Amino acid sequence: MSKTGKSTRSIQQVVDAVRTLEGEGFVVRRPFPIPGFMQFDPFLLLDEMGPVELPPGEAKGAPDHPHRGFETVSYILEGRHEHADSAGHAGELGPGDVQWMTAGAGVVHSEMPAREFARTGGRMHGFQVWVNLPKRDKMMPPRYQELPSARIPVASTPDGRVKVKVIAGESLGVRAAIDTRTPIQYLHFTLEPGGRIEQPVPRDHNAFAYVFGGEGRFGPEGTRAVDGQAVLFTNDADTVVLENTGNEPLQLLLLSGVPLKEPMVRYGPFVMNTKSEIIQAFEDYQSGRMGRIHR
Repeated sequence: MSKTGKSTRSIQQVVDAVRTLEGEGFVVRRPFPIPGFMQFDPFLLLDEMGPVELPPGEAKGAPDHPHRGFETVSYILEGRHEHADSAGHAGELGPGDVQWMTAGAGVVHSEMPAREFARTGGRMHGFQVWVNLPKRDKMMPPRYQELPSARIPVASTPDGRVKVKVIAGESLGVRAAIDTRTPIQYLHFTLEPGGRIEQPVPRDHNAFAYVFGGEGRFGPEGTRAVDGQAVLFTNDADTVVLENTGNEPLQLLLLSGVPLKEPMVRYGPFVMNTKSEIIQAFEDYQSGRMGRIHR
């Protein structure tokens, strides 16, 4: 039982992120999908890009590649990225910005370092999350929600020791500006030493935290997790407890969502409900029916 009298989720598992290469060869830290932990319904992937200092001319990205059947959420902490797609959408993301892209029926997408950033080099850090779409939305028209940093709500506890950027969902009475196809919470917490929070999470949500700075204690057991580890919570209670027991700020993402519990077949950047739908997606991409990026 938590200090507020609400029941508290226990810890199901702590997972170490693994390093892997993506796109043109940039390094990411990935807690899933990895052998033994392929997905956390409705979440399909979490990649941490960086943090890394890049010399001039060394920044790499992910050139033209397709997506169908899921959502891609990009959150930039440092650096600048350019993006474009076959639906005619293009733009640039900088520090603190979020792009919530619903691929739906399919787009060809490009995510590359901004030209000036690539030329000068600098520090790059960010995250990408893939969120599965329910069967009813798999073939919806693509859509984008892009929020500059200034439009992402921020809340703090009265003692000032906990700050949260509310990317999706709600925290400390503050609601996000982004709407999602299914109920999702996506929260970026910064806990100063001694900071503690009990974050409400609906019982029908799967929830996990990913630590990317410092160390903390989680759940009623006070399970320890450090930089580069994901904490999976049980889904039998109303809140999750996050606490910084170290001497440095604790940085983490807390994500939760309603599991779809639907059949899923995944092949690279295609996530559908049946094998035949995957084959069709591949054929549509190969034949050019997903379009191409015009530059």
